[in-house]
Amino acid sequence: MPAINLPFVLSVVGAFLTSSAVGYIYVWPWLRSLPRVEALRSLAAFHAFRFFGMNFLVTGFVSPELNPDFASQVGWGDLIAAALALFSMAALSRGWSIAIPAVWVFNIWGTLDLLNAYYMGATQLKDPGLMGAGIYVPALYVPLLLVSHVLIFLLLFKVGPAEDHSATPAPART
Repeated sequence: MPAINLPFVLSVVGAFLTSSAVGYIYVWPWLRSLPRVEALRSLAAFHAFRFFGMNFLVTGFVSPELNPDFASQVGWGDLIAAALALFSMAALSRGWSIAIPAVWVFNIWGTLDLLNAYYMGATQLKDPGLMGAGIYVPALYVPLLLVSHVLIFLLLFKVGPAEDHSATPAPART
C-alpha cells in the first residue's frame, strides 16, 4: 500500500468540508425550493460533465507511469456516469415514467464509481503526482460530485405530497 501523501489528503479533506458546507448553506435550500424534477435535473446536469474523466487515458494529462487499470476505470466509469446523467436529464425533461428510476441508476452508479476510484487510488496509486493535471479531479471535482450525489439521494428519498413534481407553495400570510 502506498504511503500517505499528507498534503494531498488534506487537500481532499478540505474540498469535502468546503463542498459540504456550500452544499448545505447555499445549494440545498435552493434545491428544496424547486420542484423535485427540476432539482434532480439541475444536479444531473452537473454530472453530465463527467466525460472529463476520460482524460485520465490521455498521456500528457497524466504520467505514462500512472497505473493503466486505475486510469481505465476512472475514465470509463466517469463516461458511463456522464451518459447516465444525460439520459436522466432527458427522462426528467420529457416526463418519462422511467425518469426517477433512471436517476436512481445514475446516482448509484455515479456514487459507487467515485468511491471505487478513491479506493483504487488509495490502494494502487503510488504517487498522486502521477495524475499530473488530473490531480484536480480527485482533489476538487470529486468532492463536489460526491456531495451532489448525497443531495440527489436526499431528493430521491423525499416522499409524500411534494412528490407530485410541483413546488409546495408557501403558506399564505395573514
